[in-house]
Amino acid sequence: MELTRRDAMGALAAAGVAVGAGVVADRFAGTEDDPPAFDEDALATTVAVAHAVYPSEVENVASFVRTYALSRSEDDDAYREGMADAAAALDEYSREWYDREYVELEPEVAETVLHEMGVDVEEPDPEGVPAERVRFYLVNELLYALYTSDTGGRLVGIENPQGFPGGTDSYQRGPARASDAGEGS
Repeated sequence: MELTRRDAMGALAAAGVAVGAGVVADRFAGTEDDPPAFDEDALATTVAVAHAVYPSEVENVASFVRTYALSRSEDDDAYREGMADAAAALDEYSREWYDREYVELEPEVAETVLHEMGVDVEEPDPEGVPAERVRFYLVNELLYALYTSDTGGRLVGIENPQGFPGGTDSYQRGPARASDAGEGS
């Protein structure tokens, strides 16, 4: 299942972030006079976390996460700093135990690092210990983005996630099966 810009826009709408569809493009690349607001290393780590926590059948993860994370944190300096701090804490842990940055780890090892750090058992807390911050800013935020998107929602049987149109008809009928949509015939 391929994530699209539309999925990122829907997830942003569900998170209460107002961004015009034409605005998201590549405005985050920055220029010499106007550098990007988000640290590229932190963004690369965020994308690597998404690859570790998203189901393997999800495609176009990097583009989806870049669009979502950059838009989500654009007008919120404290949130952007929290995400960057959580990514730095994850990189520090990875360097300490594996002598490599988190983005350099193999997929299986990257997932293991999250478990070893305790991210899967800690309560999310933006002010907490590193594992709690990683859980809050990276893991939970990325899973929220995925499962509030149309494509991600379909992975878990949510036909009409918040932020996507559907009207009363969408909740009065069950999810469409592949055979109903003409697929798989």
